[in-house]
Amino acid sequence: MATTAPQTAPDAPQDSPPAAPPEKGGSVTQRAIESIKAMITEGRLEAGQRLPTERDLAAELGISRSSMREAVRALTVLGVLESRHGSGIYVTQLEAVDLLDTFGIVAEISPKPRLAELLEVRRILESAATALAAARIDAGQLAALDTQLSVMNEADDPETFLAADMAFHRTITQAAGNEALAAIVEGLSSRTFRARVRRGHQEAGAFAVTREEHGRIYRALVGRDPEAARVAAAAHVGAVEEWLRGQLDD
Repeated sequence: MATTAPQTAPDAPQDSPPAAPPEKGGSVTQRAIESIKAMITEGRLEAGQRLPTERDLAAELGISRSSMREAVRALTVLGVLESRHGSGIYVTQLEAVDLLDTFGIVAEISPKPRLAELLEVRRILESAATALAAARIDAGQLAALDTQLSVMNEADDPETFLAADMAFHRTITQAAGNEALAAIVEGLSSRTFRARVRRGHQEAGAFAVTREEHGRIYRALVGRDPEAARVAAAAHVGAVEEWLRGQLDD
């Protein structure tokens, strides 16, 4: 007697299709982050615009509110979103200084071997920024550099010296006219200057050498000589880099 294959009952529940595998290295929260970033890059969310409510956005992306909350928190830390009490979550103005602010954390927490690598990056970028500044700096910025240089020349206190030093470099990177470049260089500076404080305590005449290096940078900027400015800035940061690598060797 022939047998027939069993038939699936018309009303039997069908297996649902397998869920799409998560993105490589991605969690639900990470996918939510990528979705929000895509909404911004595609123009569906613009700088300064308020996001839909957490409930609505979670429903739109098909995730839980807790995952959405984590995604918003992560993007807030990165400077992409901001929470306004009683008003909601907004896209920031997406300024380079805000988006690249966390870059400075890398320099803050890096061990000395990594810090030496970051100093190498800073040497490359700051010398380029200084060359740009030589062509773009205005009279007001040159006057500010002159004042900061005077403070450094007269300072005996390391903190006063280093504050003027940081202001000197900040003025130059701002004069370069590239906000992203200025933000990256700024992020690479704070731990560097902490190293310089130790250097100033440990090496006789370190401040005198640094004053001379700043003087060469300033003269190149006054002369509007991009190549001389590039070389002077590279030598200045390179001296700090060389000192730090010497500390590692010891």
